[in-house]
Amino acid sequence: MKSKKMIIATMVFGMAVTGSAGVYAGTNMQKISAYLNHSIGFTVNGAAYTPVDNNGKTLAPITYNDTTYLPVRAMADALKVPVTFNPSTNQVILGSSAGSAAPGNGSAVTLATIQYSAAQKEAITKAFSAFQGFETAYAPMQMISGDAFQKAAEGSDGVRFLFSHMNVDISPRDYSYEYDGTTVKLSTGAAAKWYTPSDIPMLTFKLDDRYVTLSSPDKALSKAQLEKVAASVAKLSK
Repeated sequence: MKSKKMIIATMVFGMAVTGSAGVYAGTNMQKISAYLNHSIGFTVNGAAYTPVDNNGKTLAPITYNDTTYLPVRAMADALKVPVTFNPSTNQVILGSSAGSAAPGNGSAVTLATIQYSAAQKEAITKAFSAFQGFETAYAPMQMISGDAFQKAAEGSDGVRFLFSHMNVDISPRDYSYEYDGTTVKLSTGAAAKWYTPSDIPMLTFKLDDRYVTLSSPDKALSKAQLEKVAASVAKLSK
């Protein structure tokens, strides 16, 4: 039987997730091809672009087995546009699109209720139960329209909820005190703190016996949107 983890103060639950496109050669190329050939289409909004990396070097497409692959993440970073995935059309979208389900950074904040399946609830409950004295499961009950819940993962010092455009970390430790920031009030009346330990703004607030931290690694969500989602975090019903 798996023993429960003890919460250790020196363990830091990582809250920043970054991703970048890499170029692999030899045997690794077949692995990339096997993934990219799963009928995923690409939509590039706007005129033709010639993206460059941080050193000004032109980013060339990759050609393999008579198929050309675009350096999607690198192109998106160079163009300063978000990368989103629309599961209904099976498309990776660079930039905003009228037909996409990607959330925007506009002033309007539209929320959608998260419908956790029985299996997802079971996985969330299991993730929390791994920590002694921290077994009660909490979860965000709403997300920004157009976002999508992926999974809940057990970390070294808490539980992380992964969405397409958002991370929600729930931990017994407050790591925001180490940084200067700006205090805001959520619609629930709770005080929350915005701070920027890296280039990704984070919002942390105390909820009962735990601390909740929200961020948007791809910067697709605004602060106002994350504050709205923060107010929905609550105990997970069975």
